[in-house]
Parts: sequence; C-alpha cells; structure tokens
Amino acid sequence: MSVSTNIEGKVSRPKKLKPSDFFARGGILSKAHPSYEFRQGQLDMAAEIESALAEKRHLIVEAGTGTGKTLAYLVPAILSGKRVVVSTGTKALQEQLYFKDIPFLQSLFEQPLAVCYMKGRANYLCRQKLYDAEREPVLTGVGELRDFKIIRDWEKETEAGDRSELRELPEHSSLWPKVDARGDLCAGQKCKQFERCFITEMHRKALASDIIIVNHHLFFADLALRDQAFGGGILPDYSAVVFDEAHEIEDVAGQYFGISISNLQMQELGKDTSAISRRKLFASPEIDRAIVMLNERSEQFFHLFPQEGRQGFRDQPEFLARHESEYRDLLLALDTLCARLELVTGAVEDTLPLVRRAKLIEAGLTFWMESNDPTFVYWVERRGRGQYLQATPIDVSQTLSTRLMDRMDSVILTSATLAVAGSFEYAQGRLGMQTARTLQVESQYDYAKQVLLYVPPQLPDPRRPEFTRGAADEIERILHASRGRAFVLFTSYQQMRQIYEMLKGRLDHPTMLQGDAPRTALIESFRSTPGAVLFATSSFWQGIDVQGEQLSCVIIDRLPFAVPSDPVIAARTDAITKAGGNAFYEYQIPQAALSLKQGFGRLIRGSADRGVLALLDNRIVRQRYGRVFFDSLPAYRFTNKIGDVQDFFDV
Repeated sequence: MSVSTNIEGKVSRPKKLKPSDFFARGGILSKAHPSYEFRQGQLDMAAEIESALAEKRHLIVEAGTGTGKTLAYLVPAILSGKRVVVSTGTKALQEQLYFKDIPFLQSLFEQPLAVCYMKGRANYLCRQKLYDAEREPVLTGVGELRDFKIIRDWEKETEAGDRSELRELPEHSSLWPKVDARGDLCAGQKCKQFERCFITEMHRKALASDIIIVNHHLFFADLALRDQAFGGGILPDYSAVVFDEAHEIEDVAGQYFGISISNLQMQELGKDTSAISRRKLFASPEIDRAIVMLNERSEQFFHLFPQEGRQGFRDQPEFLARHESEYRDLLLALDTLCARLELVTGAVEDTLPLVRRAKLIEAGLTFWMESNDPTFVYWVERRGRGQYLQATPIDVSQTLSTRLMDRMDSVILTSATLAVAGSFEYAQGRLGMQTARTLQVESQYDYAKQVLLYVPPQLPDPRRPEFTRGAADEIERILHASRGRAFVLFTSYQQMRQIYEMLKGRLDHPTMLQGDAPRTALIESFRSTPGAVLFATSSFWQGIDVQGEQLSCVIIDRLPFAVPSDPVIAARTDAITKAGGNAFYEYQIPQAALSLKQGFGRLIRGSADRGVLALLDNRIVRQRYGRVFFDSLPAYRFTNKIGDVQDFFDV
C-alpha cells in the first residue's frame, strides 16, 4: 500500500494505514526518528492489537522490556477509528503518554489526533471553591496565604486546571485540598461555575476524543460508579480499552469493587458540614447538634474494633448481637444529619453533596455490617488516626468478566510481567479472561550477556532468625564488588530497617533509606550520587527507570511471597483450597514469580546496561517450586559464587 504524505512528510489518510506501515523496516517511524530500530516483537504486538480491535477480541500481551510496547498499542488504537481508553499504572506514565508519545505521533500525521487525558477530580482546581476562599475565612497561616496567591494567579491562565502544572506549589500544600475539585462537595450542574468548570471541560474534551488516557484508579472508579445509584460514570462510552502495566489491575479493581468505611469519613463529613453551613449562612443549632451527635456516636462505634494492625473480621453476627445499640445509634446520627440538611431552604447546591455523602457512607456501613456476602473478605485496619472497615472481593474475575469483558468489544492487557513460566493461565484466571488470545514478545535485550543472576548457597532459610545477620554480611560483600550502584530491595519494612542499621556504618558508599525523603526525591538523589545504594521495599520494585551504570546491581532479600496472614491473601487462598485447588501452586507461587520479574526488570533498562541480580533466598535452588521462578525470568547467566560477581564487575 502506498502511503500519502504532504510536503512536510506527514501522513494523511491515517485510517487507511496499517501498523506495519509504521513499524516495518524503512517504515514511517524509521524515517521520522533517526535512532529508531526495527523490532520484530514490536511489529508483531502492533499487528496482533490491530486484529483484536478490528475483530472485537480480547488479547493479553507480555512485552519484555525494550519492546517499545507504548507505540505498539498507541498506533493501532489511533488507526482503529474507535474510541479507545488507554489505562496506565501511574499518573506519571499517563503524563508521559500524553505529553511525550502523543506529540511525537501527532508530528507524523497531517490531521489533528483527537486525544485527551483524564485524572481523578482531586487533581483539578475547583473555581468556585477558589472564589469562595477569597471572600470567606478558610485560609490559615502564612503558608496558605502564599499558596493562595500562587493558585489564584495560575487560575487566570491555566486551560486544564491540572495541579501538575503548579511546579511552585509545595507537594503537601494544606491549601490544595480546600480548593480542589473532588466530588464530596460538588454541586454539579447547580454550581455557578459549572460551564467554566475544569471537570466539565475535561468531560467535553473526552466526548470529542478518540483516545482517552486515564490511570487504573480512575478507570475502575468509573466502572464501579456506572452501576451505583448515585453514579453515572466518569468516562464517555468507549468500545475498547488497553491496560498498560496490567499486572496491577486485580488489586486496583478489588479496591473499587469493595467497600471502605472509616471514622475519618465521619469526621470529615461533620467538619465539612460545619464549615459550609457557616460560610453559606445556613448554620443552625439543630445542624450543630446533629454534627456533635455524629462525632460522638462514630467515636463510640469505631472504638469497638481492634485498635492496631490489619486483621480479618468474620464475626459480624456476634458483633451485632453485642453492640447493636452502638451500630443503630450511628445509623440514626447519619439519618438525623441528612434530615436536618434536607430541611434547609435556598442552599440545595451546598446541602445536596453533603446529603449524598452521608447516604453513601450509610449504605457502605450497612453492607459491611449486615450483608455477610461470602464472596467478600471483611477486615479491619488501623492506620494512624484512621480506623477502617474494609470489604474486598475475594475473586474479582467474575466481576471483571461480567462488567468489563462482556460489555467491551476489545479488552487488551499488556505488561512486561504477565506470564508465569511461559503460561498466561494465572493472569487469565485471576482477571476473567480465559477466552482471550495471548502473545508473548521476548525482550530485545541480550540478558545472557547483560545479566548475572547470583544466589549465595550458604545463607540460612530466610524464615530463620539468623538469616538477617547473614544477609547483611552478604550484602556488604556484593556491594563491595559492585562498588555500590545498587538497589537493595526488601519484602518488609522491618527487615529493611534492621539490615540498613547494621550496614550504614560499614559501607563506603552513600546510602539512602526509603522513608527519609519523598520517593521522587530519593530516585533523583540516587541518579545524581556516584556509587549510591538505596535500601527500599516492594514499592520500588516497579515504575523506576534508572539507565546506565548508576544502577548496576539489584539485591533482593527473599522470594516475594505475599504475607499469608494478610486477610485478603488468606481469603483468596482459602477459596482456592475449598474449591479443591492447590493455593500455593495456583496463587502464591505465580504471584511471587511475577513480583520477582518486576524486581528483575529494574536492572536492565537499555541495550547498553549490564548488571547483577542477587537473590539472597536460596530456596529458589533448594525447593522444587524454584523452577517456576527460574522459568519465569528472561534468559540469564547463573552463579552461586561471589567470585563470579567480582569478575563480572571487573570486566
């Protein structure tokens, strides 16, 4: 097929093109980008996605690091002529797609590409709240006065109202939550600023777009809202969705298809009602008494639950038998506040969001206390001042199947970590995609030359108390060989801190500890500090991109099995066992193998990178199940000798 271009070399007639016109040797991308390299895996992935979109099929693609998967799904999505939602794992990746990859692709086309991005409401400014803050006493302290001036000046020129534009606003500004656009206090179409609202404008852009870029949290918040009484959805209708970093969606979906009720929700409802009633001049003794009653009843009720840790909760019937009066009193307090607010005249745009919040809290609390739904695991957690009552689906596969897969023409999952020992069975089963076609695209990197996997044979079992000291000594030897330049990743905060304290005075390298600074600041400091060593936990196992010699070694303390006593993990393993399955092999091992692949993926981010992955848990060679882990990793060289590690770095 001939490709029509204008005088500038841009492509016209984009809908008549095929992905192969872009990704083939000598294709559009090779002509447009001087450093573009042909990758067969990228072409195969793009062609498979093109077919899935055209034939209305579901697809799972594992694309190894270096495949170029972002362009491999964006190009066929653009060419499909359909409205496609692209959902990413993080807001950072979302912004990278919109501000980097999309402009590059736009440079190839003569016609404007209809693309937008959407974030959660808390990322956007509420104009009405900002104007109210100028007239009403909501600002406290010199810091908020300074931040207010920054936001007020920015509001006059911003088109999107996206907080990420405000580089000079402090990351933890106490003012931003007072003026953001979260839905708790939104009056919707009754708001005076509705037509000028940044949320309204975001929705308008989405309705006019063919490609809508979101993150997983917003996507599943929308999917959950679509079937709720107060819902209606956030996204416009679409026919296909592409999930990037798709290995995360089981956990994210579980959050949004579940229930979370906390004492903080009650406190914030009372606080907001008090503040708004005074600012909007509908405060009354009756409303004040209703707020006081809500706070008192909430404190009494939530104090009945365990005040530390995270644990399962299975005795609602017994709990209700002992504490029904405290529970009913809290429901009555919520009903009373609603009734008082509904009696207010002339301020419905201010009272309606408060009433809606109270009723949603009441519905969630009633479900948690009275439903006894066997498909959910119920648990309680204390975090700081917050006491949380949680209900999480034990298995989201059926929900995903009926509410997403059955309703969409095409659902496409992609990630560098979806296959376990070459099989997609685990991902297909957990995500309700048993009928999806699958494709595994190998990484373009030469892992056999670039990576050495080291497992020290002499260390004790990680479950034994003497492991910690032995691991610290081994980490010191490895870091000496690597000359620092390492991530040391742990499966628990306690282990991380223990070993960090043992080593910080013994190492000749600059050391950094997760928690001592914000995540982004730590990564930037690591990148700019020669020979640095970062001690961190599993939250640093993915989404971190450090290319070059600065990261030449990744040390992992143990095989990343999920904590078996965690209530959600325990419920899921119990469900598999009761169904006659083997939870260890069907759930725990595959989950851990995918997590280890994520850790492995931190090491090689470019074709010139090379390094050592050290796993201090020798169960991988001693136990039969270790073969699953070995077979899930890319090709590599293996050693159990520290001398080989030294030789690798001496080359």
